[in-house]
Amino acid sequence: GVKDGRWTVLQLVEALGFCLENTDPRTRGRGIQLLSQVLLQCYSLLQEKEVLHLVLFYESRLQDNHLVIPSVLQGLRALSMCEVLSPGLAVSVLKAIFQEVHVQSLLQLDRHTVYSIITNFMSTREEELKGLGANFTFGFIQVMDGEKDPRNLLVAFQIVHDLIAKDYALGPFVEELFEVTSCYFPVDFTPPPNDPHGIQREDLILSLRAVLASTTQFAEFLLPLLIEKLDSELQSAKLDSLQTLTACCAIYGQKELQEFLPSLWSSLRREVFQTASEKIETECLAALRALSACLSRSVLSSDSEDLLDSFLSSILQDCRHHLCEPDMKLVWPSAKLLQAAAGASLRTYHRISHSVLPLLLEQYTKHTQSSQRRTILEMLLGFLELQQKWGHVEEDESPLLLHQAPVCSVVFSALLDPSVQLQLVGIKALTVLGSLQGFLSSSNLELVVDHLIRLALHEEDPQSSEAAMEAAGSLAPTYPKVFSGRMVPRLEEELQSEREESCHKRHSLQQRCLQALAAVSTHTSIMKETVPILLQHLQKVQKGTEAKNTQNVISVCQSLHRVALQCQQDAEGGWYFHQTVVPCLLAMAVQAAMPESTHTLPGKALLEEEVLAAMIPVISAATTHLSPELAAQSVSHVVPLFLDGDVSFLPQNSFPCSFQPFRDGEHLEAQRRLVALLMAFVCSLPRDVAIPQQEWLLRELLALSCSCNCPFTATTAAKCFAGLVNKHPAGQQLDEILQLAVNRMEPSLAEGPRRMQALTLLLWVTKALVLRYHPLSSCLTDKLLGLLGDTELGPATADGFSLLMAESPDVLHKGCHADVRIMFRQRFFTDNVPKLVRGFHGAGPDVKANYLKGLSHVLNYLPKPVLVTELPTLLSLLLEALSCSDRVVQLSTLSCLHPLLLEAPQIMSLHVDTLVTKFLSLTSSPTMAVRIAALRCAHALTSLPTTVLLPYKGRVIRALAKPLDDKKRLVRKEAVAARGEWFLLGSPGR
Repeated sequence: GVKDGRWTVLQLVEALGFCLENTDPRTRGRGIQLLSQVLLQCYSLLQEKEVLHLVLFYESRLQDNHLVIPSVLQGLRALSMCEVLSPGLAVSVLKAIFQEVHVQSLLQLDRHTVYSIITNFMSTREEELKGLGANFTFGFIQVMDGEKDPRNLLVAFQIVHDLIAKDYALGPFVEELFEVTSCYFPVDFTPPPNDPHGIQREDLILSLRAVLASTTQFAEFLLPLLIEKLDSELQSAKLDSLQTLTACCAIYGQKELQEFLPSLWSSLRREVFQTASEKIETECLAALRALSACLSRSVLSSDSEDLLDSFLSSILQDCRHHLCEPDMKLVWPSAKLLQAAAGASLRTYHRISHSVLPLLLEQYTKHTQSSQRRTILEMLLGFLELQQKWGHVEEDESPLLLHQAPVCSVVFSALLDPSVQLQLVGIKALTVLGSLQGFLSSSNLELVVDHLIRLALHEEDPQSSEAAMEAAGSLAPTYPKVFSGRMVPRLEEELQSEREESCHKRHSLQQRCLQALAAVSTHTSIMKETVPILLQHLQKVQKGTEAKNTQNVISVCQSLHRVALQCQQDAEGGWYFHQTVVPCLLAMAVQAAMPESTHTLPGKALLEEEVLAAMIPVISAATTHLSPELAAQSVSHVVPLFLDGDVSFLPQNSFPCSFQPFRDGEHLEAQRRLVALLMAFVCSLPRDVAIPQQEWLLRELLALSCSCNCPFTATTAAKCFAGLVNKHPAGQQLDEILQLAVNRMEPSLAEGPRRMQALTLLLWVTKALVLRYHPLSSCLTDKLLGLLGDTELGPATADGFSLLMAESPDVLHKGCHADVRIMFRQRFFTDNVPKLVRGFHGAGPDVKANYLKGLSHVLNYLPKPVLVTELPTLLSLLLEALSCSDRVVQLSTLSCLHPLLLEAPQIMSLHVDTLVTKFLSLTSSPTMAVRIAALRCAHALTSLPTTVLLPYKGRVIRALAKPLDDKKRLVRKEAVAARGEWFLLGSPGR
């Protein structure tokens, strides 16, 4: 009635008069409860005069029986949300609560109501409350004092934070406010199991930290508390203290820190020198960096002490001498402390590196062992990286520039050392030095390039060689002229060299040259020089007659692929690469596919599956990042090449006969293989690029995938067809081409010699449609489910479920602009797993394994959180799959169960007897991969509740003794790890 306007609230109060004035407190309580419930729903409809009367009524009831108070507070909460509350009423209500209610004697919900009233008034009546001065702060301290419930504490901490942030008067109650909040530090709270409120320990920690680190007024009380907790034995207390100290440094200055700096430094130093915890060490270093940054920010008055300088002097005094100790015990802890302080500001960096750099350079020269030199160079590298953080090397102040010659000398000597580990650190240091613009002279730069060439090409260890190539790639954009003028010609010369060397050595050097040419092509100007060299070498190699021809061609393609990936983000470089490389690769492949070429050895390498497979990612990577305009320009040449034989855009386009890959005839078999390159191109185009003659192209691909005798060609045609169908706009044209495909597939699947090819096409088309949620996908999936019961095609169909769920490397993935909907795997699971389970139960014994294999493939690719929720219904089937003799089913099931043992131990423990038996049985499998997977699962079993596992401990330990003698090292390694965990099961502290 009040909501509809038929009654006013004051009429309701009059109607409730008997209840509200009743002598029985329970009856009064029920009357006020009803009134408060109405107000909570209708507070926005109240008039100012009504609110005034209600506030006065409720305030008077705060002195009533304790049974009435909860309902009174609910009414006041409703009134605190009224916009028409008269000035002064908010203060009046709070004064009444502070004076009349002993809040901590109330139940949790009622205490929460009080906090809500205060929060509401603070957000709407701030100026009125500030008029109370420090009395408001004192009143709230009394309300909060003794609070224990985490739900209420989160609200209370927020109120304290707002008190400080919004500049309420704290008056003489700063210490009391600190005490009432800091008594919860460090937070010790473990949420109960199945807690419906979802409050975590971390929520309370962060909320309390926001309060403690919100004002400098708490500093004199908080810093001693942090030092005390830092000196405790409790790891969590130390972590919390360090993180709080770091947070405080954001607002503190010299004044707050001065008195406590020696104690803070002493505690931080002790923890870094002595702790075994990586987390604590990391937080100590972060706190030291924050302290140094805080002191760096402070503006000095003329008569004040420079606290930063004295603080850094203490750090240097306590750490510097450890860098010179012969046993090098405290070298790393000291170096980390020095680097943490140096990383705080440019000023701290200069102060510390002025003192430490000469010492490190001296120590490097003094020590002769490679391991010691590596340690010293790693420390030096840390300081070089800090210089990188502060940008350009300034001539006047930079301590690094003062020691330019010895630093370069040390780094270059490391590159010449026989120790690979020292070389690797040297290469990192070289990369950092190169990134400091203005540091390396032109002669040093040339020396850098020479060292990188030597390491990349002639260093025996592949780690150093690869690191040198990476370094060249990262420095080339900074110094393109130096690398272009010095490195590229040397690499080209080595690549073309015909020196008398063993065949293996020459092949290895050529591989290194190809990799280095690709690695250094990180700048457009360099790439324009390296790409012609790589293509020229490809042409030379494919005409050769060496036994390693195929591998050489693949190596060039791998280098071209790396270059393509590196220049994708650069529009100019990407287009240059595309229009240079793609026509050239197509021309060489077309030449190789000409009838007279296929009978002779030269050129034949380009038609081999491995080579075509290596060319696919090159063309794909060169196409995916093209702008729609440039892609349209390119597609207008490539598609007519395959459909019409138009070779006019190819370099060296005088071929002995026409190129007709979609025509029939055995002599055109080689040309048909090149559909793989067409697939790489058209399936990588942006979705908004129109493909000329697309319907004709789709029909030709469909025919080829169904009729070709070569499995490689048929599969690539099917993939190309699927890739185009996936991106095809919905509508009549798509429906017609899909119907045509279904009409071609169905008879071939039923009988005949091309059943496997029809299945391949069905799988790829189904995948294309499943990814985009096309309605026909469910019909095609049902066809696949039906084929699981086929004795001939069943096993291959089961493996096909892996293809449906997995990420495809060359087509139908987001990188090539395919239409991939979010959560398609979950949808496929929901739609089809029940059908798989029904099919399994209804299948004959000879095909049951097909259903299990299909199911295990689907589950393997499902996100683990989804799988855990479905586990109870599927676990019995998974356990049955472990008894299947098919090793693929066993492997898939084991890899599916392993994460579930870790993430759903309670459910898995219900089947522990079966799991132990199955896993131990499979540790004797003839297949190594199955033995390893079974041992990993046996290891993961130890995450189940100990009480469940203890009856099996002896049996498992005895059974795991056998794989300790396995002939394969990897199996023995897993057996040792698993058996060790089972031995420790039930030990104290585990």
